[in-house]
Amino acid sequence: MPYSLVIFDLDGTLADSFPWFLRNVNDVADRFGFRRVADEDVDELRHASSREIVARLEVPTWKIAFIARHMRRLKAKHLADIALFPGTETMLRTLKDGGLRLALVSSDNEANARGLLGEAASLFSWFDCGASIFGKAAKFRRVVKRAGVAQTQAISIGDETRDIEAARAAGIACGAVSWGYAAPAKLRALGPDLMFERMEDIAASLLVSEAPP
Repeated sequence: MPYSLVIFDLDGTLADSFPWFLRNVNDVADRFGFRRVADEDVDELRHASSREIVARLEVPTWKIAFIARHMRRLKAKHLADIALFPGTETMLRTLKDGGLRLALVSSDNEANARGLLGEAASLFSWFDCGASIFGKAAKFRRVVKRAGVAQTQAISIGDETRDIEAARAAGIACGAVSWGYAAPAKLRALGPDLMFERMEDIAASLLVSEAPP
C-alpha cells in the first residue's frame, strides 16, 4: 500500500446475486446434465474451492463455457431481481473521491454488469468482462497494463477462491469479502492480503492517511 487501482469482482462482491443463483441453478443443472444442488449441499459447497465445486457437481469441463453463456442470458432477464449490497455505491464513490481508480473484472458480460451497477457504473474507468471461470488472471494483467500502474499498486477484491488465485497469478494483491459466495473461513485459509468483514471496511482500509512527519 497505498494502492492506486482497485479491481472489483461483481457477483457476491458488489451484487447480491447468490439468492438468484440458488433459485436458478437446478434448472440449469437439468438443462446441462450436472448434479442438482440440494439445500443441504450449499454450506459444503461454500467451503469448497471453485475447482472442487466443478468436480463435486460433476460439470464436464467442456460444458463450462456453454453454461456460463446461458447463465449470462438468463441473468439479463432478471436483473431487476438482483440488488447491490447495501452501501456498495457509497463505498465506490468514497474510493473514487479519495483518488483511487476503479476497474471491474467479471465472468458476467459488460451489459449485465452495467445494468446491475446502475449509476455506479460511471465510477469505473475500465470494464473487462466475460472472463472464463478460471481466466481472470489474464484480465487482471490487462487492466493493470491499461491503467499504467505497477503491479504493487493494484489490488483485486472478490468473494471466491478463484479470485485470490487469479490475483496471485497476476502478481497483484488480493482482498476478500466475507459476504459473498465462498465461506469466510475458506477464504481466510488462503491468506488474502486483506479480509473485509463489512462493506465500509473497504474504503477504511484502502484510504489510509499518511502518518504525520
